[in-house]
Amino acid sequence: MKTPDVRRFAMAAGLLVLAPMCAEYVTGYDDSTGDPFVLAVSLLIFSPLYGAPALLIRETARRLDVRWPGILALTAAFGVLQAGVIDQSMFSEGYRDIPYWEEMVRPTYVAPLGLAAYTTLSFVAGHAIWSFGVPIALTEALSPRLSRTPWLRTPGLVTAAALYLAAAAIVLRDHLRTEHDHATAAQIGGSLAVVALLVLVALTSAARRRRRPEPPAPSAGTPPRPVVVAVGGLVAGLAFNFLPSTWAGVAAGLAVIALCAAVAGRLSRSAGWTGRHVAALAAGALTARVAVGFLVVPLGDVAPVAKYAHNVAFLAGAVLLGVLATRRRGTAGSHDKELRNIGTETGGKPGVKPGGPGGPPD
Repeated sequence: MKTPDVRRFAMAAGLLVLAPMCAEYVTGYDDSTGDPFVLAVSLLIFSPLYGAPALLIRETARRLDVRWPGILALTAAFGVLQAGVIDQSMFSEGYRDIPYWEEMVRPTYVAPLGLAAYTTLSFVAGHAIWSFGVPIALTEALSPRLSRTPWLRTPGLVTAAALYLAAAAIVLRDHLRTEHDHATAAQIGGSLAVVALLVLVALTSAARRRRRPEPPAPSAGTPPRPVVVAVGGLVAGLAFNFLPSTWAGVAAGLAVIALCAAVAGRLSRSAGWTGRHVAALAAGALTARVAVGFLVVPLGDVAPVAKYAHNVAFLAGAVLLGVLATRRRGTAGSHDKELRNIGTETGGKPGVKPGGPGGPPD
């Protein structure tokens, strides 16, 4: 029997904790803001709810050689599952009696579907990028030599899946007991169909790439330095988070996502693109999310000192994590080129209001 690799276990544990922090804590939207004890205890629910899916996505990708376009399709699938089926915030017209909810929903509400385009985009993109994508990229960058290898064995995968199902069941049960707006069978079925489609896109893109006789040759040119990529991620993240809850805001949000995908895909085709650039892009996006938190008014009664101490601590943590992730060098192999296939493979916005990256508190 082989001795478990402590480093792989540490990487998995790190992602299990980082994902919920990126998802729920960095903006400081809830009444737990600035309370270290409550934040730590809340990880008992949030780590299974966000960290376990992040691990399952990452482990699936590394076993099946799914690259970043496919990984983002998988993170979007979990975003749809979370907002459409688990907490059902995507279909709620008055979630948890949050006073600003109607302001977010009404301008882009599509009655036949029972959802608002603005909140749907914010919740799904928020989960895909900040709850799962960013923590996966940053955690892998901390150890490039392990970034392309599985971290968990079968018992670990089963445990992660069980933890997620248990946490999801708790959140869903609480929603059904305390909320009046419940998703219809058609809405749940539609959400699950979208989840299945996104998973299919991720897996088929990986299968098509494996059938290619040889990988595409890198293009000429030199990508910008990682610090420039980080600034780009910061600007894009801020732009997405401050869009208005209107149809113009929805169009602009889609444009920001499309532009980022196009630029990252083009730059990543150059021979000089490395895993450090991927980490820099994720670090910039995370820093943007943390910066937004300074303008968020938390739910409940949170003292200003506690709020801003929370914001400063997470900003310092995000910057430190970004520096560590982008300075790591190693033999990451093909991980350094994963974004190259963007554009060739099919692949919550809180603003200044409270709410996690996938939207409202769960």
